Amino acid sequence: MRLIRLLKNDLAREAADWVEDGLISEPQAEQICRRYEVDYHRAKNRSFGYNVLVGLGYLFIGLAIITLLGANWDEIPRALRMVGLIALTVTTQALALRRYAGGDESGGVGLFLLGNLFYGASIILIAQIYHLGEHMPDGVFWWALGCLPFALLTRSPWLALQANILALVWFFLQVSLGFYPVLFPLFVFASLFVLWGGRQSIVLLLVAIASVGFWVEYSLAALWRDDGDFFLFDFHAENLAVAAGLFVLLFAFGQWLGERASATAKDYAAVISVWCLRFALVLMLVMSFDNPWEGLLEADWNHLLSMWLMLALFAALTLWLGWRSGRLRSTAVLLAGLWGLLLAVSLSRNPEHAVHFQVVTNFALIGSGVWLIVRGIHSGISHYFFLGVSAILITAFLRYIDLIGDYLGGALIFTVFAIVLLGAAKYWKRHQAREEAR
Repeated sequence: MRLIRLLKNDLAREAADWVEDGLISEPQAEQICRRYEVDYHRAKNRSFGYNVLVGLGYLFIGLAIITLLGANWDEIPRALRMVGLIALTVTTQALALRRYAGGDESGGVGLFLLGNLFYGASIILIAQIYHLGEHMPDGVFWWALGCLPFALLTRSPWLALQANILALVWFFLQVSLGFYPVLFPLFVFASLFVLWGGRQSIVLLLVAIASVGFWVEYSLAALWRDDGDFFLFDFHAENLAVAAGLFVLLFAFGQWLGERASATAKDYAAVISVWCLRFALVLMLVMSFDNPWEGLLEADWNHLLSMWLMLALFAALTLWLGWRSGRLRSTAVLLAGLWGLLLAVSLSRNPEHAVHFQVVTNFALIGSGVWLIVRGIHSGISHYFFLGVSAILITAFLRYIDLIGDYLGGALIFTVFAIVLLGAAKYWKRHQAREEAR
């Protein structure tokens, strides 16, 4: 999974410069771009700035019209307000549909985005006319739901992103009031459908993944909340355990995607792999202190049965994906480490053991840093190498601030860090010597 897949449009524009400099021919540039399934001629001429300016132009047109209506709202007769809002929304969406059907997809999508903005403003203003506001999140829900058909019709990532973000706003408004957003998965499935059949969108992918995570965690919080606190979503230690299992599943899914023939699937796999890795390192850095472990060891852990059932389901899916991608061994090691740690914490329940878990986490950080350094050297991916070095250096800095146990323990850990870094440097030198000998 080369990270260059995330920069393939930049590669296409760079290839155009190589052609102009006479380094390669245009057919060679086209072959390079074809390897990553990017159109050489389209990518080198694509103006991201132009698209951003057009999108912002549509946005400010919508804001100008809404501001104008709001300034003169009381002077406009009620019937005229109602008809005007409906006509404005329908006319904009009709023009967008006509433009999209005529072959101008980007222009049509821009008008659809503008029409959706008018649709949301219409919901808010009509609710104000007729004093409809008993449950405010309902307006956001109908706004998001109204954006959904156009996203599915055009399979545009921008329209799906607009609907998903509005759905997330509705989701958080609902849970803040203590209500469970039952229909939220509808918007998640719509985003996944667009990701599957539409154009590639890294932003929509990350938003969809975050949406799945929020939905799973809040669903468990609703299941685990006390009978007396029905309108309160209370998170427990089990939520963190499920989140860790979910990210291991996501990592296995990324490995499986990386084995697909589609270049888009490989691009998504690279994004998932990178962000899972970053999440794991950030989580381990947080857990490298004793306070989080003390909190987990002092937790009640009243929902162990349902937690283990969820983790067992995630583990089964993770192992299946690991088997399908040919990474069963590494996947099983990750799962074994996670399950062993959770079993130790849930069985211990002794806050005095926090320092032991802290030491284990710090050595896990060292091991992860070493693995990333070796992976970066072997694969030639500098991102992994420098991420591994950064993980070790940040861990050393944190331990300098918060010494584990006593000064002797801190000195021991710093010595281990030095040995690891010097060993990595020596390994890199030997690896380069072998490569040169070939």
